Amino acid sequence: MAWDFETDPEFQKKLDWIEDFMADEVEPLSHLGMAVHGPLGREKFIKPLQQKVRDQGLWACHLGPDLGGQGYGQLKLGLMNEKLGRNGLAPTVFGCQAPDSGNAEIIAHYGTEAQKQRWLWPLLNGEIRSAFSMSEPTGGSDPLTFKTRAVLDGKDWVINGEKWFSTNARFSKVLVLYAVTDPDAKDPYRRTSIFLVPTDTPGVEIIRNVAVGGGGEIGGGTEGYVRYTDVRLPYDALLGERGAAFVIAQVRLGGGRVHHAMRTVGACRNALDLMCKRAVSRTTRDGRLADLQMVQADIADSWIQLESFRLMVLRTAWLIDKHQDYQLVRKDIAAIKVMMPRVYGDIATKAAHLHGALGVSNEMPFMHMVTSSLVMGIADGPTEVHKITLARQVLKDYRPDNDLFPAYHIPKLREAAQEKYATELGELKEAYAKREKSPA
Repeated sequence: MAWDFETDPEFQKKLDWIEDFMADEVEPLSHLGMAVHGPLGREKFIKPLQQKVRDQGLWACHLGPDLGGQGYGQLKLGLMNEKLGRNGLAPTVFGCQAPDSGNAEIIAHYGTEAQKQRWLWPLLNGEIRSAFSMSEPTGGSDPLTFKTRAVLDGKDWVINGEKWFSTNARFSKVLVLYAVTDPDAKDPYRRTSIFLVPTDTPGVEIIRNVAVGGGGEIGGGTEGYVRYTDVRLPYDALLGERGAAFVIAQVRLGGGRVHHAMRTVGACRNALDLMCKRAVSRTTRDGRLADLQMVQADIADSWIQLESFRLMVLRTAWLIDKHQDYQLVRKDIAAIKVMMPRVYGDIATKAAHLHGALGVSNEMPFMHMVTSSLVMGIADGPTEVHKITLARQVLKDYRPDNDLFPAYHIPKLREAAQEKYATELGELKEAYAKREKSPA
């Protein structure tokens, strides 16, 4: 039996390096705005940091050594991502930014050699970006409602339809597209296939770019609303088997959900840290905020929520490492996906409130955190769907009891106990009878 809540010393050194690197180099860079994100800015600011990460052997650690990563298991990734989750720029610096990391993973797993040469290696080297083009404006992310069709015309596929919230489509070189290829397949989950679509293919149109959260100009976001009109692709643009989109998606989304949760632990930790700093720094006529019981209650509740969530995430990561099969850990993945927006939203909201008017301004990060918590309740499947998945997985372990009164009905349990211990009860009764007859 092995239970351990300690990190091995060698990996702890890596975590300590990440902690210092984040504070000294990544977080300051994130305050330079768009100067960091253009082609020249990436060359000047991002690539030198990426090289430092490579030098430490921490680049794209979710991938195996054959793909330039370390092949770290999910537990180690969880401990790393806690630190990366403090800042939105960190995943790019460490080569694990969404959606590129997940797209690269499925291309590595299911792609042909030609697809890997064209798309995988540039993605892994940070030379290009990709987009995950799955959800649709008519039915969201439910694959059984997809309208986008891919029809064979000779040796080519012709694709028509619209996709919604294709993250980073405007910056992408390739779109990982879900389209219905076999609408009459008996198994509804074998009707859809995945295609690798160069973003500059004729017929691909970004209708507009949608921003998440309030504020900003319409059309200025990074979530692409994409239309495909008679987009013609060669047959080998297909990723994996025809009709295998649902299976491939589960591989990609299972890992993505866990990594979102890992990084959200770090974001929650950051919000709690800022809340506590405010509490010990800010004074009122009655003294420090930290000395007020309602503030103490909020901090206590937030700490309990964070530590409970963190342990659930790390346990889920451990289970994935143990089983090497996301399907066997569906229940746990669904559970952390349900916990994630609630815990993040609660802590971020308390942190914002504790900072008063400043907390809800754009001079503090809390409103972005609150919006992000709402996004986490929708991205990679809405909370309600994951609750259903969780409940169904839990209920699999139970069998019906169709008697008039259930097996756990107390009178029935009492009767069963009396029958089981009838001999002992008889002996006890005789002993008491003798005791009553004996002289005082």
